[in-house]
Amino acid sequence: MMEWLRYGRQHYPNRKCINEYTYRDIYSAVVHVATRLQALPDTRIAIVSDNSVTMAVYLLAAMLVRKEVLLLNVHLTAREIENQLCQLHIITVLHSAKRREQVPKSVKVIELESIDVVLHDEVKDIFDWTVDDNDIAAIMNTSATTGQFKSVPLRWGQIKAHVQASQEVLGRTEQDNWLMVLPLFHVSGLSILMRSLYNGTAMTIMESYDEEQVLQYIHDGRINMMSLVPTILKNLEPRITHHQLRVILLGGEFIPRPLVDACVAKQLPIYKTYGMTETFSQSVTMPVLSNLNKLDSVGKPLPGMTVYIVNPDADGVGEIHLNGPMVMSGYINRKPIHGDFNTDDMGYVDEDGFLYILNRRTDLIISGGENIYPKEIEDTVYAMNGVKECAVIPVSDAKWGQVPALFLAVDDETLSNDDIEISVRDHIAHTLAKYKIPKYITIMDALPRNGMGKIVRKSLASYLDMTEPNGGSHE
Repeated sequence: MMEWLRYGRQHYPNRKCINEYTYRDIYSAVVHVATRLQALPDTRIAIVSDNSVTMAVYLLAAMLVRKEVLLLNVHLTAREIENQLCQLHIITVLHSAKRREQVPKSVKVIELESIDVVLHDEVKDIFDWTVDDNDIAAIMNTSATTGQFKSVPLRWGQIKAHVQASQEVLGRTEQDNWLMVLPLFHVSGLSILMRSLYNGTAMTIMESYDEEQVLQYIHDGRINMMSLVPTILKNLEPRITHHQLRVILLGGEFIPRPLVDACVAKQLPIYKTYGMTETFSQSVTMPVLSNLNKLDSVGKPLPGMTVYIVNPDADGVGEIHLNGPMVMSGYINRKPIHGDFNTDDMGYVDEDGFLYILNRRTDLIISGGENIYPKEIEDTVYAMNGVKECAVIPVSDAKWGQVPALFLAVDDETLSNDDIEISVRDHIAHTLAKYKIPKYITIMDALPRNGMGKIVRKSLASYLDMTEPNGGSHE
């Protein structure tokens, strides 16, 4: 798979690869850095850096010399990073200058040099660019901010299966230029790098998110593909006046229906996608504009992937399991996975094979024996005018076991919290069963989010307003 870059150097050396740099440039830079890294005795190394062309070059160079590269979340503290390095027996860290202070003093460090410095000297290519499907290309830790992380080995076989299937579903043109605003240390960012190299097309890496710059890229036609989380697209959509976009890959968290409707009205080419680190990102995808009668679905599995619903209830809702060549073989230092991968998500597949996600199993609320899916309440609230964001979590209740608690932020700052709460309860009561009305409603300026823009549900309970509870009744 590293051959994709060398192939680009041989067959289209002057084509744009990353930002203003060509395939010849990136190839030369990777060979230069690989020459330096090949002397490292380590099997595994780590890298901590914000998005940059330089980070991409060092990552590819480390992969070229057969290093298993742990991509560290830049939002972690030095202590958290030290814990991850220790558990994976890593003693060498590549880092950008900005992130030096987060690297423990107990390890060997190598600071990333600017790509322009790296390109200054020509270095002979002495490397074997072929890789084995079973070799680990990268390692990503999930749930890293909780301390109870699991290490996902991303193997070349998974990556190859993914990029081939993704190209089949999303298509390819020589004019493609994929905007990367999501972090390269996240699978959504890494998959953009790998897809673009496989396709022989361009990508544009942003070092930090800048909405004005993104809008300029969209309006001047510089980019025609991008991967976003719903929060980012929700802010961008009203400001997009014209575009040449071919694909907007949208996922990472639940996608509010009003956002989908707004994109359809503007004919924005959103592709809803469902995947995770363990499946190397996108594993189920739906081009929305081609499936207007399936707007609540996330689509069908990519070629080679299979979705199973395990232990379904009377309505066909059960655990979502995935199988196929993109699925990992197991977490590092844990038991291997044989057969299907349990996503811990709940959902169902309709008669046409389209998958619908209802909730994480851990987010499911069981109230008085009734199953309540937070997403159903959230979708209802999002349908109201002026709702910026919302989330529902379970809260323990002496009578019902659990009840729903709603957290939301609104656009209209002139309304009192009491007025907002009355309006929300009235709206939900006209749409959902009485027991689904949140017992607690907390109004916030903004919901807490992580570095990927996902709402951090686990931290919401600390903001809970339990005064004057109302709702959540089964009577």
